Amino acid sequence: MPQRPTHQSDAREAGLSTVTATSDIDGAVIVLTPHGEWDWRLFLDLYTGVHKCLAEHPVALIVDLRDLIDPTAASASLWMTTRRSGAAMGPPVEVALCLPSKTPLGVRLDRLGAKRFLPIYDTVPQARTAVVSGLPLTDHLQRRLPPEPQSAKQARLMVADACRAWHLSGLRYPAQLVVSELVANAIQHARTDMFVTVSRRGAGLNLTVRDGSPALPRLRQSAVAGGPPSEGGRGLQIVDSAAAAWGALPTHERDGKVVWATLR
Repeated sequence: MPQRPTHQSDAREAGLSTVTATSDIDGAVIVLTPHGEWDWRLFLDLYTGVHKCLAEHPVALIVDLRDLIDPTAASASLWMTTRRSGAAMGPPVEVALCLPSKTPLGVRLDRLGAKRFLPIYDTVPQARTAVVSGLPLTDHLQRRLPPEPQSAKQARLMVADACRAWHLSGLRYPAQLVVSELVANAIQHARTDMFVTVSRRGAGLNLTVRDGSPALPRLRQSAVAGGPPSEGGRGLQIVDSAAAAWGALPTHERDGKVVWATLR
């Protein structure tokens, strides 16, 4: 699995196919969407995209296949493997597909018996409604905070409360450090109200900060080889060092982004 992935839309240089991913407000549900004709390069893009999404450890992953051109249904094995990979995680990640049943891929998945363990829906709203309604309740805390300096302190207090309630004291200080940097980054760059969510994922924590800016953050490298990171990129350097994985996704409505970090 890729380490410290950064979730952004991956486009081929030729512009013929793309793989995009979006997140809901608290990072619980990710929608992964391939566009274009199935071939070896798109397989590699999707394989990487699936593993990046699972690295975030969402509660559910919906794969929207309506724009995938796959006349020979060659991608069927990837989706069954994705389902098995999600089910093997702790806690499991629910995987569902969005795909018209009469397409060659839909017919092949049906013949393989995939519908017995891999939910398939006609549209993304149907998939999201069904997936969310069937998910177990997840321990999480969420607050809306203004783009003001004291919001970082409020976020740290949320993390402390969560770690105390969920008996995750070993994660308290690194999680407080990470959430403080994520909030500070939103204050500095987005300058909008934000939703801060702390969720329990098994024995780990998932932290998300949702703001109103669509610009995705980038981890800046040192301007001089071997030198210290630039002042503007120091916060994400801290997140990158302290978190098991982190990244950013546009929201489903494309009106902002969700920056997330996982601590284990």
